[in-house]
Formats: sequence, C-alpha cells, structure tokens
Amino acid sequence: MTDMYLVALSILAGSFTLVMYLIPKIRYIVLTRELTDHPDKRSSHKISTPTMAGVAFFLTLVLVLKLIDTWDIDNIALGLTGALTIIFALGLKDDLIVSTPKAKIGGEVIAILFIVFCDGLEITSLEGLFGIQEIPYYFSYAIIALMILTIINSYNLIDGIDGLASTIGVLIFAVYGFIFFTLGLHFYGILCLSLIGVLVAYLRYNLSKKNKVFMGDTGSLIIGFCIGFLSLKFLALDAALLTPFSFKPENKFFVVAALLFIPFADTLRVIGVRLMNGKSPFTPDSNHIHHILICSGLSHVRASLFLGVLSLSLSLILIFCSRYFNSFQMFAILIFSFLLFLGLFDQLKNNVTSKNKFNYLVTALQSFFTGIARAFLAMGIRL
Repeated sequence: MTDMYLVALSILAGSFTLVMYLIPKIRYIVLTRELTDHPDKRSSHKISTPTMAGVAFFLTLVLVLKLIDTWDIDNIALGLTGALTIIFALGLKDDLIVSTPKAKIGGEVIAILFIVFCDGLEITSLEGLFGIQEIPYYFSYAIIALMILTIINSYNLIDGIDGLASTIGVLIFAVYGFIFFTLGLHFYGILCLSLIGVLVAYLRYNLSKKNKVFMGDTGSLIIGFCIGFLSLKFLALDAALLTPFSFKPENKFFVVAALLFIPFADTLRVIGVRLMNGKSPFTPDSNHIHHILICSGLSHVRASLFLGVLSLSLSLILIFCSRYFNSFQMFAILIFSFLLFLGLFDQLKNNVTSKNKFNYLVTALQSFFTGIARAFLAMGIRL
C-alpha cells in the first residue's frame, strides 16, 4: 500500500464491487421478510419496492475507514465510525418503524458529537465572513451542529425519485475529492472516491426495472452525514491552504452552499410552502421540485439528470463568483439565485398546462441562467 493513487483507485473499485455484491443479498432479505416500501399518495412509484440499500453503504464505509487509516492524520476514523454507527441505527429504525422528527434530530445530534470535538475539525474563525473573524468555541459548535443537521435532512428530503440523490451525491463528492487530493489530504480524498463508488453501484440497482431497490433513510442519512462531515473538514481548512483555488477564504460557506444549492433551495421552498398553508414544516407532502418535474412529464432519469445538470451549473457559477466578490455580495447573489429558482418551479407548477410543460421548462431554464448572467454583467463580471 505504498502507492497512494493505486490504493485510491482500488478503494473506488472495491467499494463499487462490494456494494454491487451486497445489495442483491439485502434485497433478498427485505423481500423475504416483506419489509418493502409501500407506495402512498405522495409516492412517485406505483408498486412496493425493497429498501434499505443503505445497509450496504454502512458495511462498505466501515471497512474502508479501517483500510485507509494510514492516511488519517487527524485520527478521525474511530470517531467517524462511531458517528456512522449511530446514523445507521437511526436510519434502519426509520426504515422499519417510522421515527418522529424529534427522535431523528436527537439521534443526529448525538452522532455529530462524535466528530465535533475532533482535532482538525475546529472552526475558530469565519475568515472575514460578513466582517467576522474569530468566534467563540461555543458559537462554533452551534454553527457546526446546525450546518450538519441542515445538510443531513436536506439531502434526505431530495431522495424522492430514482437517481436524484445519487446524482447529487456523486457531484458533491467529486468536487470535495478534487479539493482534498489537490491539498494532499488523502484520507478525505479516498473517502470521497469510496462514496462515489458506493453511489454509482447503488445507481445500477436504483434505476433497474427488475431489481429496483431504494437506499431508504438508512442510506440517505449516511450519505447526508458524510456530506456534512466533509463540508466541515473543508470549512476547517486553513485559509492559506486554499490559495490553489483562488476563491476568497471568507466565501468558504458559500462554496458549501453552492454545492448543496438544490437540496438547500428545495428544503427552504418546501418549508415555506408548508408554513404558508398553515402546516407543520415536518408534514410530508408532494411539493418538492422532483415531484413538480415528474408531474411535468419527465421520467425519473430525465428529472434526475435535469437537476444534476442544474446543480453542477449553479455550483460552478457560484464558486467562480466566490473568487471575485466579498461575502456580502455573495450573499446577495445567492439570494437572487434562490428567488430565480423559486420563480422557475412555481411557474412550472402553477401556470403551465400539461401539454406544454416540458417546453416551458426548457424556456424557463434559459431565462434562469440569462437572469444570473445579466446580474453578473451589471456588476462588471463577464462569464
């Protein structure tokens, strides 16, 4: 195991192969024990489908964390394994017997405690975000907990159609993997490759017609937690290490927001709709953006690809902007992008007939990016 890059590729291939092997075994057990996911009025699926593919995710990640501890310079592997175990148990319980929102959040907080005090994950400064530099430790812990909780549950909420959660996850891990490998943080880079292998292998079954399986809350909570963990490591990086990427250190939080724009925007939109309708923000409904796209006539694959391309495009644009603008300007750009996002999907949902929804979607998407481009031109930046 002297050649790190050979090991990295081996971990990628091994994670893919192990998940490919484990999922059919898990699927068989789920079918035998009649633990399938039964569709309800919110579901975009019409037949009962096996779930809990996340069990394969957990087993694979625990093995990988043991294999790559040579590069664990922060001694984080043990704490991360403990946190993933808590998240795994929480997700498994929710797949078998639906948990209350309070119980889920409580379990997630316990998992976060396993990593929040670890070396190499401290956030002691906001690097000039909104003019703020050093922050108290207790405030730092509150920011970390709130951020990871938001990421976990936002990612969990987009897992509503085939391929979407995997597509978004692969894009996020690819960006973080590139960053960590560039900086020589091989433990985190290899972990990103392992997660990509896991999701690509799962995608094979998730998109299958004959052997379909869902990751379930077991899987979505694990992947969401891993995104939160890697986001925390990125935010904890010393500003001097980020010079190869040219974006301003004060905009690190906006880079994370850019990568997670689709889950964050969807969550805010859905919560807002529920509150305006006098409902609890935890009340399930069919107002998610993926539901809107399915009702527009797109298949699960096309809707997932559409949101994947939208997510990648917005991430690249916002990360590019973080090189030139300060945090106040980036906040304004983020809000502007979110308002355009709201307009795109609300118009699609409310003002378009079923015959021309797809054409309207294409036109609206063009208008969306045109609006962003015009805003940048007005500020003197040419894309």
